[in-house]
Amino acid sequence: MQTRKYAAEAIGTFWLTFAGCGSAVLAAAFPEVGIGLHGVSLAFGLTVVTMAYSIGHISGCHLNPAVTIGLTAGGRFPARDVLPYIVSQVVGAVLGAAVLYAIAKGNPAFDVAAGFASNGYGAHSPGHYGLGSALLMEVLMTAIFLFVIMGSTHGKAPAGFAPLAIGLALTLIHLVSIPVTNTSVNPARSTGPALFVGGWALEQLWLFWVAPLVGGAIGGVLYRWISAEPSAPIVGDGE
Repeated sequence: MQTRKYAAEAIGTFWLTFAGCGSAVLAAAFPEVGIGLHGVSLAFGLTVVTMAYSIGHISGCHLNPAVTIGLTAGGRFPARDVLPYIVSQVVGAVLGAAVLYAIAKGNPAFDVAAGFASNGYGAHSPGHYGLGSALLMEVLMTAIFLFVIMGSTHGKAPAGFAPLAIGLALTLIHLVSIPVTNTSVNPARSTGPALFVGGWALEQLWLFWVAPLVGGAIGGVLYRWISAEPSAPIVGDGE
């Protein structure tokens, strides 16, 4: 049933948002044993690896509207399933952020206004990078992410290693771009925390929808063009 695919996407995106953003909110600066930028980057990569092996055979494990759009642009995913996949991903991300918020507020020092792992530019960029830098970074990183996804899941790629390649790619993306935007490359992941922060996070949320969706489409089309045999089984078709 298609419902199972949508549920899998919601659960997977819940895990990505809760564990990925949770590593930033709860553990990044924890006294003495904080995991820092490197730990947060690895945490996001691990969320994709763990879910790709768990639900990849059910829904394809997109966990990200930009991935869904990119795979569609690359001829790997049916257009009719795009909207329900994106809705499922956003629902999962919001639920993940809600559970994280419920846990984080148990700490008296917690202040959601401090950012709650939201993405931002200008004054709300970790490194105070402007709009132009943030836009370019998000488009580029998402395009490369889709290029890796398309390549590692190709029928001629080494079997069984796609989740590792994709997870490591997301880790690398975070290592590079956290200082610029706190790393989105995923509109659903950005939406969940932004709804709880409100204010500036919602005002800047548009960029973290537009840039990843554009980047995802570019990556999908680029790989479709550069690969001699870009076709692969369409995930989401069938039941």
